[in-house]
Amino acid sequence: MVGSDCRASPEEFAISRLVLWNIDLTLLDVGRVMRAAYAEAFEKVTGEPLVYLTSTAGRTDSEMFFEFCARNYVDIEPDVDTLSQFLSGLETAFEARVGELAAKGRVMPGAAASLAAVAAMPDTLQTVVSGSPREVATAKLVAFGLDAYVNLGVGGYGSVNYPKSTLIQSIRLHAAERMFADSETVLFTDNVPDVRAALIGGAVPVGVLNGPTTEGQLREAGARLILPDLTDPRAVMSAVHQATTDSTTAR
Repeated sequence: MVGSDCRASPEEFAISRLVLWNIDLTLLDVGRVMRAAYAEAFEKVTGEPLVYLTSTAGRTDSEMFFEFCARNYVDIEPDVDTLSQFLSGLETAFEARVGELAAKGRVMPGAAASLAAVAAMPDTLQTVVSGSPREVATAKLVAFGLDAYVNLGVGGYGSVNYPKSTLIQSIRLHAAERMFADSETVLFTDNVPDVRAALIGGAVPVGVLNGPTTEGQLREAGARLILPDLTDPRAVMSAVHQATTDSTTAR
C-alpha cells in the first residue's frame, strides 16, 4: 500500500505484514528545526525559556513537555490543558519553519529507496510511529518526499498522551480492523526506547545504526536484527521477511 492514506477499501486486500518506521534519526534528521520549535512553543505556553532539554529518543512530545517543565523548574502545574496548548503551539511553530527543513535537515542515506522497496512487497502495509503530532510528522516526511511510500492514515502519532508502546498497539489494532488481518509487525528504529516499546507493543524491533546508539545497546534492549544503515534496500526487505516469518525473532 503506497501513499499518505488508504486508497483501497478494506475488502480489496488483506495484509500479512505491517511495517512501522520511527521517523527521527531513522528516516531523517530535522533536530535543529524541532529544537527551535520546541523552544518557541514552550516559552509561549509557560512564559519561561526552554534552557534544559531532554532526550527525544523514543519519546513522544507529550512526555517531553512534562519533563521540560520539571527540568526547567516551571512554576505552573502541567496538565491536559497546558499540554494541549503546547502541542498546538508546537504545530504552529513547526509549520512556520517548514521552509527550513531542506536546508537544516537531511534524509538518511538510502531511506527513500528502502521505503520504496518495502512498499512494493506483497501483502505489506507500511506506516510510521512518531512521537510528534500527526501534522508535524507528516510535514517532516513531505519535506523530503518520503510520504509517498507510507500509509499515514493508520500511523501512530504523539498527538495523544500515550507512550510509543501504546501507539504501536493502536496501529496494529487499527490495521487489523481496516484490513481484516492479524498481521506480523516489525518496527525499524535507531534507539533503545523504541526497541523496548516495540516488544511491549507486539512488534519485532529491527535496529538501524543511524544514530548514536550502538549495536550492543540495541541488542541488549532486545533487537535481534541490526542494519548498519538503510543503503541496501535488499537487506531491508530481507529484515522485514525474517522478522515476520522467523520463529527465532517473532514475538
